[in-house]
Amino acid sequence: MVEIPKIKLNNGQEIPQVGFGLWKVTENTGDVVYEAIKQGYRLFDGAFDYGNEKGAGEGVKRAIADGLVKREDLVIVSKLWNTFHEKERVEPIVRQQLEWWGIDYFDVFYIHFPVALQYVDPKDSYPSGWTNLEGKVVESKATIQETWQALEKLVDIGLVKSIGISNFQGALIIDLLRYARIRPAILQVEIHPYLVQTALIKYAKSEGITVTAYSSFGPQSFIELDWDKAKDTPTLFQHPVVTAIAEKHGKTTGQVLLRWATQQGLAVIPKSTEVNRMVENLESVTFDLTEEDIKAITGLNKDIRFNNPPDYLGTLYIFA
Repeated sequence: MVEIPKIKLNNGQEIPQVGFGLWKVTENTGDVVYEAIKQGYRLFDGAFDYGNEKGAGEGVKRAIADGLVKREDLVIVSKLWNTFHEKERVEPIVRQQLEWWGIDYFDVFYIHFPVALQYVDPKDSYPSGWTNLEGKVVESKATIQETWQALEKLVDIGLVKSIGISNFQGALIIDLLRYARIRPAILQVEIHPYLVQTALIKYAKSEGITVTAYSSFGPQSFIELDWDKAKDTPTLFQHPVVTAIAEKHGKTTGQVLLRWATQQGLAVIPKSTEVNRMVENLESVTFDLTEEDIKAITGLNKDIRFNNPPDYLGTLYIFA
């Protein structure tokens, strides 16, 4: 089993540098999580919006019952969805999410997006997505400060160990740090060779905030969603720069893409339901790229963001 490096957060907590992303793991989720634990994954990155927390929890429960791991060996991550940003809604939904997982606390809990939307009761729609029950995107009046302070309370009462932010850009982070009693431990954003986000990474690191990259393979995850922007973008798996570097090191292109991120000090959360790919992703930390390799891959940057709400909602210009 591969020994995965740990990253120490600004509160002293440690997380594995390579975790398992649960986005779109909607079939046999419990079995997938169990197998991932069996192969050596210890961090699982979930969210209310993924609609699979109960299944993921079943996989964790089974792995613990079978003696594969103890709860304290795992880093369980989840996120606050946009429809629960009002301070009075945060704790109840987090308790519900913990119940789905079958655990007492989250190791890391993020604000999923820096936008507050009209409340939708999970009993009426789960996962509720971006729209209300009438199919409209309606913003609420909850501020990020209100929401962040509700997350700080989660730490105070022991429901969460570390709190973080996802899909935040520089200006919002600067503002958040003005009032944060507990500083964000992690920033999770889309990062891949087509969207390198060098300045954002530099800024986060300067503030002691660990960065986790999602969608490390660029358009791949979004091709599965049949999004035109992803389908019209050359896949990184077959990009000649990436394939040449992979061939040189005797590694897969996926491993090269992950190592490009982890050698920058980023954490990554790739997903695969195939055991051989699970193992390959973990083994991406077992070799080093040269400085020239990293520079060549970084040079592929096109500032293409695939997870951009206006592309699929026609509104919410979060990254404008």
